[in-house]
Amino acid sequence: MSRLDWIVLLGTLGFIVVYGMWKTRSGNTRENYLRSGGDERWWGVGLSVMATQASAITFLSTPGQGFVDGMGFVQFYFGLPLAMLVIGAVFLPLYYKWKVYTAYEFIGRRFDRRTRLLTAALFLIQRSLAAGITIYAPSILLSRVLHWPLSWTCVFIGVLVIAYTTSGGARAVGVTHKQQMAVMILGIFVAFGLTVYALHDTLSLRESLGLAHALGKLDVIDPSWDPANRYTLWSGLIGGFFLQLSYFGTDQSQVQRYLGARSIQQARQGLWMNGMLKIPMQFFILLTGVLVFVFYVFHPAPVHWNEANVALARAADTTGRTQELEQAHAVLDGKRAQAARAWLAARRDSDPAAAAASLATLEDAQRRDQELRADFDAHLARLAPNAETNDKDSIFISYVMQNMPIGIIGLLLAMIFCAGMSSTSAELSALATTCTVDVLPAARDERASVRTTQIGTVLFGLLALGFAALFSLFDNLIQAVNILGSLFYGTILGIFLVAFFLRHVGARAVFVAALVAQAVILALFVADVQIAFLWYNLIAPAILVVLALLLQLILRGKSLASLSSEPPPSAPPSV
Repeated sequence: MSRLDWIVLLGTLGFIVVYGMWKTRSGNTRENYLRSGGDERWWGVGLSVMATQASAITFLSTPGQGFVDGMGFVQFYFGLPLAMLVIGAVFLPLYYKWKVYTAYEFIGRRFDRRTRLLTAALFLIQRSLAAGITIYAPSILLSRVLHWPLSWTCVFIGVLVIAYTTSGGARAVGVTHKQQMAVMILGIFVAFGLTVYALHDTLSLRESLGLAHALGKLDVIDPSWDPANRYTLWSGLIGGFFLQLSYFGTDQSQVQRYLGARSIQQARQGLWMNGMLKIPMQFFILLTGVLVFVFYVFHPAPVHWNEANVALARAADTTGRTQELEQAHAVLDGKRAQAARAWLAARRDSDPAAAAASLATLEDAQRRDQELRADFDAHLARLAPNAETNDKDSIFISYVMQNMPIGIIGLLLAMIFCAGMSSTSAELSALATTCTVDVLPAARDERASVRTTQIGTVLFGLLALGFAALFSLFDNLIQAVNILGSLFYGTILGIFLVAFFLRHVGARAVFVAALVAQAVILALFVADVQIAFLWYNLIAPAILVVLALLLQLILRGKSLASLSSEPPPSAPPSV
């Protein structure tokens, strides 16, 4: 990286951290530290909610998802607007009525402490793991740029976030989210614009989208009911709705964001803002990945996107197989570019027959190249069994480092770091607040409560660093986070649905039902049953609600039976 890129990157990160600490340097009351002071306006709430969800994984993995699989991932968010309406109508009024600090405090008041602890524990487990991923994701980037060991890079990121989150708590999180979202929005617009500009000498934006569409990258809607397909219209609308309902309605990292609003109306408007903007934002990020794919149709691409793995394969190979695969890939790259240019020329000449023939050649070269990449991954796995062969998450950052101008690289790196810092800080603050309010005994006074939460922030930060150091990639990081969420969010949501809508169901019934539902989901996941993970968010609450109703009927029946079996009260003695 150039000196200018370093100045842009470190200057942006340094300003945000110092500003957050300075802005919240005093006035750390319990209300300010645990609930952001309750003075946020609707647009601040909306930006904070979006910043909490938009982690570094969003900007590392989502473009790679668009590059490899096209636009279909956006269906994951189709249930979000409806979830925002339900949360605003049902969840918010009860949270504000009870004036709770955490969502699980409400569960304790509705049921009992045991159920409150179970719900809080599920959140703490899931969110601690997710915090590890949100630290791990940008660390991959920085370790590659600085050539640092990955573990030390994780420590660098973690310490940076722990510093200002511990200093100001929820207030510091809310203050820094505004600056971080500004950098994120600017960065992705710049990346999109410069990618369009990089293509304009070869083809226009309209022609780029036409080529992407011809290759199946713009297929947004999949109406199939295949439960093994991760992203379909129905899994997004139904499974995605329940996941978003649980995440935004019951996850303390999000609940804390809108509990800091000035009023319930401001909180509701902030959620609506998120519901309106989130799908277009994800669509735009995916589309950037699709345009990067079009760029590499016309320009040479590496056979494997992780440069460190390619270097490892070259060094460890004594048979010449690595060089052979790279040369074969280069030949296919040339054939793809030639076929794409022929398709473009035929399209401009309004020659559908020639366009169809060129497209068939391009699709064949694309298919063969995918097979060759799979061969390289298998070859790499034989040479280095411990190497991570999945390289989807390296696509966008490789493109940025190799093709973006000086100064812009620093901005886009800052975008990714800001996303990682925004989500991680919200997670650490929520984890510490939940532990202080829901798990530990009540503090003696306000100062002790703040001090306990500060210590909790540091400890959960260290725990997240431990998870980050041990993580290996799933299919890609964005899926890893969503899978982790789906394993636990369904059960948490089921507990809240019973609390909100089934007032005659008691604590014992919902507690047992929650244990069973969580066990079933974990069993499905471990057994690798062919069900897309989004459906876990429907299966778990369905099991929990139905089982809780049945258990309540059984418990009520036993109660009535025990009453009827008791001897009638004796007659009062005569006077």
